[in-house]
Amino acid sequence: MSDHYQRVEAHDCPMSTCAVPAGSPCRTTKGRVAVQYHTARFRLVPSLAKTLNVPTPAVRKPGTAWVELPRPAGSGGEPAGHVRIGYARASTARQSLDTQLDSLAANGVTRVFSEKISTRATKRPELEKAVTLARELRTSGVRVTLVVHEHKRLGRGIELATLAEDLKASDVGLEFLTGELQGSHDPSGVVFTVLAALSGMEREYIRDRTLEGHESARKRGKSIGGASVTDDGMLAMALHLRDQEMSLRDIAARLVITKGAKKGQHPSPATVMRMLREHDEATAAASLAAAQ
Repeated sequence: MSDHYQRVEAHDCPMSTCAVPAGSPCRTTKGRVAVQYHTARFRLVPSLAKTLNVPTPAVRKPGTAWVELPRPAGSGGEPAGHVRIGYARASTARQSLDTQLDSLAANGVTRVFSEKISTRATKRPELEKAVTLARELRTSGVRVTLVVHEHKRLGRGIELATLAEDLKASDVGLEFLTGELQGSHDPSGVVFTVLAALSGMEREYIRDRTLEGHESARKRGKSIGGASVTDDGMLAMALHLRDQEMSLRDIAARLVITKGAKKGQHPSPATVMRMLREHDEATAAASLAAAQ
C-alpha cells in the first residue's frame, strides 16, 4: 500500500547502524537512502510485522545522499490527543450486551466494537478490529486506551496476560471499568500479572469442582442434566445418516424427538454429536474388552 512508508517512518529505526529519526527513510552505512526499510523498523508496525520487506518509495529517492527530514507531528513528544476504544462481548447469542454498552457510554466511550462469541474461540473478529485500530491510531501519535467493562470480557489467565502484553508492546493502554482488575493497568506490573493468573485459576477451579460433582452424582446413580431426548431408534437413524457423510446439522434436521416435553421437535446438533460420541465410546470399550 502507498501509505506503508508513512507508517514505518512514524518510528525511529532501531538498527544501530541506521538509527534514523522518525520522518526520515532508512540509510546505508555509506550514507545513502536505503532501497528498502530495515526489517527491525517496519516490524514495529503491527500490520507489517510479517512482511518480508517494505520498499523505500520513489519520493524518498533511494540511492541518493541521505538527509534528515522533518519529524512527523506528535513524534518524539507527548501524544497528541487521547482516543478511548471500547470492546464488549457476550458468550452466547441469548446474552445481552446492554449492561456493557451502557457502562462504556457512561464513561465517555463512543467507538465500541462488540460481538457475541465464546472466550474460548481462537479468533474474535471484533476484538481483532479494535486492537488493530488502536495500534494504527497510536502509530499516528495519538494516545490510545482499550476500555472494557470487565476483564472477563477479554479473557482470563495466560490468555489475558498475553493480550495485555501485546497492547503494551504497541503502547496501547488498557482500562477495566469494574471487577477485580478495575482501573488502568500496566501489563508489565507484578500486580496485574498475579491477578490475571488468579482469574484463570478461578475458572479452572469452578470447572474442576463441577466435574467432581458430576462424577460423584454418577457414582450414586443420579443423572446429570435434563431428561434425555434420545432413544435407540434415533441413534440407529443418526448412525445411518452419518454413514452417508451428512453433517450434524443435517442429521439433526432429519431426526424427531419422540418423548418428553420436546416431543415432535428436532434435536440440536450438539445433542446428536453427544449421542454419537457416547455410542462410539461404548463401542470402542466393548471391542477392547472383547480383545482382552
